[in-house]
Amino acid sequence: MTRATTVRAVLAAAVLLVAVLITLTMSPRLGLDLQGGTRMVLQAKDSTTAKADRESTDRTLEVLRKRIDSLGVAEPTLTRSGEDRIIVELPDVQDPRKAAEVIGRTAQLTFHAIQGPGSPDGSGAEEGTTLPDEQGRRLALGPAELSGAGVKDASASFDAQQGAGWSVSLDFHKDAGRDWTRLTGEAACHPVQDERRRVAIVLDKQVISSPQVSPTVGCGTGLPSGSTQITGSFSADEARELALLIQGGALPVPVEIVEQRTVGPTLGAAAIDASARAALIGAAATALFITVVYRLFGALAAVALGAYGVISYAALVALGVTLTLPGLAGFVLAIGMAVDANVLVFERAREEHAQRPGRSLRTSLTAGFRHAWSAVADSNVTTLIAAGLLFFLGSGPVKGFGVTLGIGVLASMFSALVIARALTEIAAGSTFVGTYRGVNGIASPGRVRTWLNRRDPQLMRSPRRWLLVSAVLVAVAVTGILVRGVNLGVEFTGGRLVEYATSRPVDVGTARSALAGAGFGEAEVTTAGAGDISVRTGELDNAGEHALRAALAEEGGATTKVRDELIGPSLGDELRRNALIALAIAVLVQLGYLAVRFRWTFAVASVGALVHDVIVLVGAFAWLGRTVDGIFLAALLTVIGYSVNDSVVVFDRVRELWAEARREPLGTVANRAVLQTVPRTVNTGMGALFILVALAVLGGDSLADFALALLIGIVVGTYSSVMTAVPAALLLERGSKAPPPVRMGAPRGRSGAGRRDPLDNGARV
Repeated sequence: MTRATTVRAVLAAAVLLVAVLITLTMSPRLGLDLQGGTRMVLQAKDSTTAKADRESTDRTLEVLRKRIDSLGVAEPTLTRSGEDRIIVELPDVQDPRKAAEVIGRTAQLTFHAIQGPGSPDGSGAEEGTTLPDEQGRRLALGPAELSGAGVKDASASFDAQQGAGWSVSLDFHKDAGRDWTRLTGEAACHPVQDERRRVAIVLDKQVISSPQVSPTVGCGTGLPSGSTQITGSFSADEARELALLIQGGALPVPVEIVEQRTVGPTLGAAAIDASARAALIGAAATALFITVVYRLFGALAAVALGAYGVISYAALVALGVTLTLPGLAGFVLAIGMAVDANVLVFERAREEHAQRPGRSLRTSLTAGFRHAWSAVADSNVTTLIAAGLLFFLGSGPVKGFGVTLGIGVLASMFSALVIARALTEIAAGSTFVGTYRGVNGIASPGRVRTWLNRRDPQLMRSPRRWLLVSAVLVAVAVTGILVRGVNLGVEFTGGRLVEYATSRPVDVGTARSALAGAGFGEAEVTTAGAGDISVRTGELDNAGEHALRAALAEEGGATTKVRDELIGPSLGDELRRNALIALAIAVLVQLGYLAVRFRWTFAVASVGALVHDVIVLVGAFAWLGRTVDGIFLAALLTVIGYSVNDSVVVFDRVRELWAEARREPLGTVANRAVLQTVPRTVNTGMGALFILVALAVLGGDSLADFALALLIGIVVGTYSSVMTAVPAALLLERGSKAPPPVRMGAPRGRSGAGRRDPLDNGARV
């Protein structure tokens, strides 16, 4: 065993040991779509007195944090997003009405002088300022003397010595304290028991407290800021709630709920179980497949695949990444994609061994790793670009998917280039494997390669024929988009989508009639799998949703909300615009990267195939009537990365063969490159398909569209990377005057000499 192999083995063992320790001692952080709860996105709005900027939004966030603490929610999460948005996550909160009631109190807290009793018809000393007090007696209020922004602190305390019970102590900022002293001093000028001796504290047009100024306070003297106490027959909870409302009642700027999602814990648990089953079955099928194809080395790659799963999971846990449902699917998908690097290496090793049968097994394997490195690096970089775009341009679960996919790509490279390489190099050095070469998996060229070598099909003889087929596919997809239309989800259109589970079966017609009778005639009613009812409406507040659920309960008995998504129209427009921007940036970034790494003709051809895949996938969903939402966008950007990944592998081989045969026609070179990369493309695609089929069949309704989009995308992407990108590059090269590429590693001044194998001592007989 060489020194390099020993270093890889020690490094692999150390990383795997740390990953196992993290897995056993730390728990993952689950998103709300897996543990159940409510997620809200609040938009700060400008008011007459304040602008919704970063500073005011941060102050608003702190006020909201105090309000939410009063709900008793375990581990709520509040974060600012951008300049003027706040994301609120409330685990285990299934009914968002109470949360929205507390969070959405946007009016300013105000303090008023009381001018006397109010008349029953609402008129008083000033029109529109008559409100009922805590006991329901109507009071005529004067204008606001100061706002809640002047409150420095409010706390509940219990006075056991004086027997006064629970009270609320107030402390004001300096200027507000002077206003408070003046307000209470004017109230003290009225007789005891006179309504005008009281001060009203109002929040959201509701009197939350109207204490009377103590008889000990003289007229014009007033109460100083630090010694003000509100007393009464408060219970402990009432005193704490009053203190909370006074201290945190005033928002610096109003907020509007622009997005709201609620997921039941049952749906989240079912999604975890379904994804776990899909991961186990898909990974087992993938491991069995590569073991059958590559035998002993395939089995060792399967062991490295298991190590990849542990390392990737440990990285997610250690970094505190919130694991969402799309993120979980991304973790499962990355298992299938992790095989790609091993397949590339083993196929190159097979080629090296077939070209030079006298080589040692270990030499062929080392050459396979060396020649496959550029394709592995480029293909993984393109996938990382897609993951980065998902993270920076996505939101919510889509962002989590991007993080998971990115971590999966890095872990897969470590698994293939360190763990799998160490295992296979150790095995290649053994006497048994060297003697019985039929067990190692790379001594024979494989059935697909043997069949292709025997038939030698001339696929690139007529490149225009393949481009015509691609044009027909695009035309069919565009027809579907124009005729059937794209079924945009509520994320892109705005509105509300609610999914219910009923105790008694309810067909769609009955549910539609029940909702129409309750005033929801325009609601779209469909089945959501397993007998659940899905209802999609336009703008609908939480009170309206409660009425909608009650109407369904009359027909279906006990009705439980499984999923709830509310997107404001302004946010829907923004998300739709951002989705188009994300796709445009993805295309431009991939074009720029490929133009730098390859020729401009190869880059344009790859991006053309990429656009072909996007149109075909969107058209397929249009024909099928499937919903295009944020999860679909995640799948689409993943397909972009996968499609460019395949194109990179093919063009990397074209570049290499063309540099070695510069005088040979490019069509012949490209045909040979395609035939040499077909085994890798087939084997890698099969690894991903095993996982996706398992997700589609076992992943449940939540992942069905996601898995379907990836299945269609990977099949179309595999086709286009060969039958669209390569023919397009051949046609573009006819008009290009750039010389063929120079063979990598060739010394300057000796264009025919190549780089010597590091394990070759140069001796010849």
